[in-house]
Amino acid sequence: MTNPRHSFSVRHPFIFGFSLLLMAVILLWGITAFFNGKADRMLGSDMIGVVNIQGTITDSLPTVKFLRELRRDESVKGVLLRINSPGGTIAPSQELYLAVKRFAEVKPIVASFGTVAASGGYYAAAPATQIVANSGSITGSIGVKAEYASFKQLMDKIGIKPIMITSGNLKGAGSPFSALTEEQRKYLQHLIMDMHNMFVDDVAAARKLDRKDVEKIADGRAMSGREAKELGLVDRLGGFEDSVTVLKALCNIEGDVPFIEGPEIDKPLLKEILGSLGIIPSGSFGGDGFILSY
Repeated sequence: MTNPRHSFSVRHPFIFGFSLLLMAVILLWGITAFFNGKADRMLGSDMIGVVNIQGTITDSLPTVKFLRELRRDESVKGVLLRINSPGGTIAPSQELYLAVKRFAEVKPIVASFGTVAASGGYYAAAPATQIVANSGSITGSIGVKAEYASFKQLMDKIGIKPIMITSGNLKGAGSPFSALTEEQRKYLQHLIMDMHNMFVDDVAAARKLDRKDVEKIADGRAMSGREAKELGLVDRLGGFEDSVTVLKALCNIEGDVPFIEGPEIDKPLLKEILGSLGIIPSGSFGGDGFILSY
């Protein structure tokens, strides 16, 4: 007769074995998370922060909160801002700019460009204490764009005529179901240029450049890190390790130093564990409609 205490493991050896493996992974994950900076913070060791800005910028809040946390933490002596972003929507990019600016007023923050740090990605980096880019990093792209799909001709062909009731002539500007009037086009152009001027003003102020010089290259052009350095948008050329060396010098730190990396992305525990094992693919950003973006 089978011992009841062993019946499940005997009857379902695969499930029992997988459960043990999963518990071991959870335990290992928890220990790793604890020692990845958290233990050093508890012991009061000097640290540097690594703040990641990855992908299209649509939500700045986790990064802004993390920068504020590191700014207030006395054990964090400086931050490395690692950017791999082609830009994004306007307000979140501006929020990142302000968060980096506030941090730089208190502690050193060095921006390190990966493959791309353009448009809103560059906007976020502009107030950093130092900006380090690879010579082949794609950056710049200072400008604003608005885009939307127009379905008017398609609707005309199939005999559908949308009806829009608005409180004013400009309320429906940018609707995909109607053509822009000249008044609406001028209104949207004015809005875009207002956003553009904010971008130029902030870059000129942060980089201590003449506004006229920034305006000359603020036509949406992307450029290499090498060209950006020649134009004053970047301080020096180098990779991630070079950026760490620059930051340590600014913080008067020598030798190895522990770091804390973030911001952490809230995910269900099981999904995060399975994702780290490659079982659940990562998601992607998407959007539609009329959007102003950097």
